[in-house]
Amino acid sequence: MSPTVSHKDSSRQRRPGGYHGALELGATSPAIDGDDAAVRLGHGDTEALLPGPPPPPLGPPRGCRGELGNVLLLLFLYVLQGIPLGLAGSVPLILQSKSVSYTDQAFFSFVFWPFSLKLLWAPLVDAVYFKRFGRRKSWLVPTQYFLGLFMLGLSTQVDSLLGDGEGHGPDVLALTATFFLFEFLAATQDIAVDGWALTMLSRENVGYASTCNSVGQTAGYFLGNVLFLALESASFCNKYLRFEPQPKGIVTLSDFLFFWGAIFLITTTLVALLKKENKEVTPSKEETKGITDTYKLLFSIVRMPAVFTFCVLILTAKVGFSAADAVTGLKLVEEGVPKEHLALLAVPMVPLQIILPLIISRYTAGPKPLNTFYKAMPFRLLLGLEFAFLVWWTPKVKHEGGFPTYYYIVVLLSYALHQVTLYSMYVAIMAFNAKVSDPLIGGTYMTLLNTVSNLGGNWPATVALWLVDPLTMKECVGAQEQNCRTTIAAELCAKEGGSCLTTLDGYYVESIICVVLGFGWWFLLGPKLKRLQDEGPSSWKCKRNN
Repeated sequence: MSPTVSHKDSSRQRRPGGYHGALELGATSPAIDGDDAAVRLGHGDTEALLPGPPPPPLGPPRGCRGELGNVLLLLFLYVLQGIPLGLAGSVPLILQSKSVSYTDQAFFSFVFWPFSLKLLWAPLVDAVYFKRFGRRKSWLVPTQYFLGLFMLGLSTQVDSLLGDGEGHGPDVLALTATFFLFEFLAATQDIAVDGWALTMLSRENVGYASTCNSVGQTAGYFLGNVLFLALESASFCNKYLRFEPQPKGIVTLSDFLFFWGAIFLITTTLVALLKKENKEVTPSKEETKGITDTYKLLFSIVRMPAVFTFCVLILTAKVGFSAADAVTGLKLVEEGVPKEHLALLAVPMVPLQIILPLIISRYTAGPKPLNTFYKAMPFRLLLGLEFAFLVWWTPKVKHEGGFPTYYYIVVLLSYALHQVTLYSMYVAIMAFNAKVSDPLIGGTYMTLLNTVSNLGGNWPATVALWLVDPLTMKECVGAQEQNCRTTIAAELCAKEGGSCLTTLDGYYVESIICVVLGFGWWFLLGPKLKRLQDEGPSSWKCKRNN
């Protein structure tokens, strides 16, 4: 659902997630942008294009305590990475509270695409660098400087971009362009950090990189989304943190951006001056082929019949969930549910999100992990109808003081059930990708498959948001010969003393259409997806010239 989401079904973003990062309860998904640390691009940087086994580690083995400084640095870099993700995820909720159209929300959803598309420029990040300064620092340091300066500059303009509330609404076009660049820089920093993680830690401790990724990104997203939305809310601060009510929250988006912009600049300077890249790693460990060869390899993978079929199926598999995942959270805000309350509901979900992959992996570890994906799909589709009912029910239980406790319990239980189905499908896809990936080019292969899976969640979310307004029917009440079919017509209705009344909400129409399409996919194409598990290993091996 995602009262605040992702993100992460796809993507972030996941959280499996692309746009979900903005809509799933501010949650932490299996991977904020949809990639797990073990299969992220940094992993492909070294493993993907190396045909031979890695060289043995040099020097005596070191325990985790001996590398505590490196582990803490990695953890902090991933926390910084989560801040832009969390901030971008909070903007749709802020825009919704300012009554922007769903067409505008669809346009802003492109902000969440860079993390799903980073494979397009990752080979460049991997291949171009200044050797004396360091392969990863050549990208990490300037990217984080740009992020810091970007946040400082944005802090002076973001209030006007969001609208001043005096007749000037949000400038969605400028916000989208600004935050798209913001997320592009964050995705580039992600590539550099993932690659550095594999050489910053010794071979016996490199497994801690995935822990740093998961914990750090989750903490950063929490700070940039859940904590920010709570402290930005005047009602939350007045109720829980103040003795005397104030018209604004403790912090504004401008304040938050300025603070973290300064943190980015200070910490990046310290990393640039004080942290050296690991010189113990032999040059061959990180050597990859040229940029052109890398792109040719990706293209050759996609052209294989089995991979091409998988890509087509997975790009269309999530259409049935798009209305529930992308629109439900925004609809709840529209119906009066405080956005900070939706964000805070992510907190009790954290233990569940930790336990679920461990439980589900027991059922996906066998030869046919996609069976779990297929079995979970109808339950997730039915939850889309339950979410639509939840939105319909919301205004009926609202009272002067807000919403009763039992309402939030129902929302929480609904979200928990949604997480069970979402993680079942996510873990199944990750297990299948790991199973079929050619071990000689495992990192590149698996990252490509995960990228396609992320895009399969991004584009339906954008389309679902865009279709809400066209599918919604309104009529002008109180003014004759006027209608509310367009924004201009609605303004004329208001000028004539009328008001636009919704007679059919496009969200409900879209929810039914998505569920029908989803079950159609499940009946007609689902068995075809399962049959891919019967393909022999040769169907997935890429022919390449060494």
